[in-house]
Amino acid sequence: IFPPIRRSIMSSAPQIGDRLIASWRDGSKHKAEIVERRPSNATSSRKGSGSGGSAKAAARTTHKGSSDRVKESDGEVEEAVKEMASDFAYYVHYVGFDRRLDEWVELGRLDLTTVEELPKSKSPGGHGRTRNNKRRPSDAHSSGSSDPAILKLEKEHEELTKVKNIGCIQMGEYEVDTWYYSPYPDEYCGVDRLYVCEHCLKYMKRKDTLAKHKKDCTVTRPPGNEIYRDQNVSVFEIDGKDHPIYCQSLCLMAKLFLDHKTLYYETAPFMFYVVAEIDPAGSKVVGFFSKEKHSSEGYNLACILTFPQFQRSGYGKFIISLSYEISKREGKAGSPEKPLSDLGKLSYRSYWTLILFRLLRESPDLPIEQIQSVTAIKQEDIISTLQHKDMIKEWKGQHVIHVKKSEVEAELKRIERSRVRLCNPDCLTWPVQGGGVK
Repeated sequence: IFPPIRRSIMSSAPQIGDRLIASWRDGSKHKAEIVERRPSNATSSRKGSGSGGSAKAAARTTHKGSSDRVKESDGEVEEAVKEMASDFAYYVHYVGFDRRLDEWVELGRLDLTTVEELPKSKSPGGHGRTRNNKRRPSDAHSSGSSDPAILKLEKEHEELTKVKNIGCIQMGEYEVDTWYYSPYPDEYCGVDRLYVCEHCLKYMKRKDTLAKHKKDCTVTRPPGNEIYRDQNVSVFEIDGKDHPIYCQSLCLMAKLFLDHKTLYYETAPFMFYVVAEIDPAGSKVVGFFSKEKHSSEGYNLACILTFPQFQRSGYGKFIISLSYEISKREGKAGSPEKPLSDLGKLSYRSYWTLILFRLLRESPDLPIEQIQSVTAIKQEDIISTLQHKDMIKEWKGQHVIHVKKSEVEAELKRIERSRVRLCNPDCLTWPVQGGGVK
């Protein structure tokens, strides 16, 4: 239990729920909310040296008189608050930005003069400030559902995953900062760096353990069947039931970069399609998608990820196009499982626009049903994409495409300025299971 002066100073230091201005890594200033705090490394070193740290600052604010009353000057209190606050590291969420940017910061990156005043307590006799320990609903990641059960699950999910439990992963030559919480076993949580074998995906806490593992590891490629090879790009189809350990490791690592992925250990109902780059040393996992073996909703993709070190190389569209090529050979149209992540939405919107506009540039009069048959993109996704581009009208209860050739050409030029990498059907050896798309 802290003495009264120390408690008073602690309540004036930044608290969970406070909003204030914080410095981003590049030095720019942004409003941030304190999500969590923990003792900083500096605190333990001060305790170890017996310096007393903030306790001394608190003691300097105390003067004993005959009545044993406490006198504090503004300057002494401010010094005490700063020293007490520096005992902690603060986990901050940058307001208005995705949670992937949340991070631990030291006091030096927080501007204590900008702490927002929170409402006074409304309870009888309440005088001090109240602290809101929960992130404002407007900032919470939400599916937009009004279902109380779903909202409760989302609230529980956010509370459980609000703080990243692993700082970064070392995977081959790449050191990658993580974005989100992932439910690794307890003994692997709370580490600054997790070491991952780029071939078998085994994870470990120590660099020397990885070095020893690499000497003994004989794995050079993902398990399962190779179904695609185009120069140095390969795809492996893996049954989650046959290779649960590999697929679980893949899912746990993917969760570090996906906010609302819930598939961790139950991999048996899913097929996994792992994209890899091949070199003389073996294969390097670039990304993957998973899909249910039997989807009643007609989803052709459950989860998609290109690992950060390989993003901006065209692999997002490649993986999406692969899922649709497989759908074509299954003989049915497909759609990704909803909700999509923010990056997933951007990737799909860009892919759908590219495929539809290329088709409409050559055949502007194709009806929506025929477009679905050719592309395997479901009608609702075709309609939503064209509505987004203001190229579809409703006439007598029917959706009619209104192609604007100049806008089609301009949009295709914009998309094709960046690298466009799509699945080459001639390189896909996945078995054909039917005729036209239904």
